[in-house]
Amino acid sequence: MRQVIDKVFAYITAHHHLLVLRHPSAPEAGIQVPAGTVEANEPAEKAVLREAFEETGLRDFTLHCFLGEQERDMTDFGRDEIHHRFFYHLEYDGKFVLTWRHEEVDHSRPPSAVPPLFEFFWVPLPDGVPLLIADHGIMLPQMASCPLTW
Repeated sequence: MRQVIDKVFAYITAHHHLLVLRHPSAPEAGIQVPAGTVEANEPAEKAVLREAFEETGLRDFTLHCFLGEQERDMTDFGRDEIHHRFFYHLEYDGKFVLTWRHEEVDHSRPPSAVPPLFEFFWVPLPDGVPLLIADHGIMLPQMASCPLTW
């Protein structure tokens, strides 16, 4: 039986924009939204806020709503695993900077490991969102039913 891994995805919005990222050293990773693995016994709502901070370096988030979940087979990316994904809408309330780079914070990473570098940028909603890799954008239509009007 293939391993099932719980993941959280953060649709972070501010000023009618969505935050997306790319890996400068791995262009094949495509354009993504902040996401990551849920730790053992960690509620998904806590995990999405933790992952949003670790990946972006930003802190001023408001969790607006749960958008839905998806199970995705990752064999098309060479992984023999299933990702059970939980999607959330977060609003960023801090200083709005158009682009920046940030090395992911992960306290479970061995000290000798090189942290991944992400390049972040905002894209206008709803029509400026580029194609996101591996179904990262699958729950974007659900944001219309979220209580926040973006």
